[in-house]
Amino acid sequence: MATIKPFKGIRPPQSMVEQVASRPYDVLSSEEARAEATGNEKSLYHIIKPEIDFSVGTDEHDPRVYRKAAENFQKFQDNGWLLQDQQACYYIYAQTMNGKTQYGLVVGAYVPDYLNGVIKKHELTRRDKEDDRMKHVRVNNANIEPVFFAYPDNEVLDALVGRYAAQPPVYDFIAPGDGFGHTFWIVDRREDIDIITSEFARMPSLYIADGHHRSAAAALVGAEKAKENPQHTGREEYNYFMAVCFPANQLTIIDYNRVVKDLNGLTPEQFLAALEKNFVVEEKGTAPCKPAALHHFALYLSGKWYSLTAKPGTYNDHDPIGVLDVTISSNLILDELLGIKDLRSDKRIDFVGGIRGLGELQKRVDSGEMKVALALYPVSMKQLMDIADTGNIMPPKTTWFEPKLRSGLVIHKLD
Repeated sequence: MATIKPFKGIRPPQSMVEQVASRPYDVLSSEEARAEATGNEKSLYHIIKPEIDFSVGTDEHDPRVYRKAAENFQKFQDNGWLLQDQQACYYIYAQTMNGKTQYGLVVGAYVPDYLNGVIKKHELTRRDKEDDRMKHVRVNNANIEPVFFAYPDNEVLDALVGRYAAQPPVYDFIAPGDGFGHTFWIVDRREDIDIITSEFARMPSLYIADGHHRSAAAALVGAEKAKENPQHTGREEYNYFMAVCFPANQLTIIDYNRVVKDLNGLTPEQFLAALEKNFVVEEKGTAPCKPAALHHFALYLSGKWYSLTAKPGTYNDHDPIGVLDVTISSNLILDELLGIKDLRSDKRIDFVGGIRGLGELQKRVDSGEMKVALALYPVSMKQLMDIADTGNIMPPKTTWFEPKLRSGLVIHKLD
């Protein structure tokens, strides 16, 4: 069962939240962060993308950059741009996109739950990315940014969150750039804290939705600190890391699409003919077409869109991995026809979040940068949870969640 706890969050004053809050570190480049932080010394990018405080081209993994993150984190606290709450609380964080709002509970997730599988993963992590985030957690002695969890639907928690959502929030703003709403409440009443803790204790599992590398890094640093402490009791703050947990029925996964630089020696005509072995191929013209159902794909090649429908026998609806369209496309198109064996390392392929739209796929092919684009039907939350429950791992670059969590609304210290 899941163990969580409230914590004394470190947060910006209400009047500064829009200056401090930022996009997550891994959704923008150093140059984009530098541009967004221009003229704003309070931007969290100075902590999560501290290379912006050095000359252009400075390696973000330079030891000086990590040290600068810690210096800036301390500076923010010294200047009153970040202040710590006096008592341990839970927090409610709501995001609104396209008229739909999802409500998450910000909690301290338990490191042993990650290590023993109560907190379930659906993606593999890369060690280099884990190492980067571990260094960031160590040097700051804090989880500066949250991870994104899903939990099984729970009517008791829905009712509690609804009560708070009817009250005036602590933060309420529209983020620049994406136009999404971000709203935040503090849960500091003891009876409500106890309800949240006890309801999570009934849940057999929590699910990592987004932030596998941050989850791994946070848990590994916590385990590292436990091993190094001869007086370790299991109650220390480093035994927990910050997560925003949303009920699964409120979350939407959007498509995560592919673009490839060449046709592996095939002409467009040969490639389309080869596709007919496993797919029904229909030309759709120049207007973008979006996959409308499972096992349907959209392909953009040589100025035209094509609909691909996987033929019976090319997938297994009774296999949690075999049923995925990302598995079908990886095996039968990317591997078999285009010779792309490893999605994590092959430089001929790139991935485009569905939030950018089909126009982005068309643009990258029309520019000559890429030769072909493939649009996929999105994975469902049920599929994600089924895969995690059966101990399986999704192929790389399968899920894209939107909106992204805003960083800087609350921070969790490890002491």
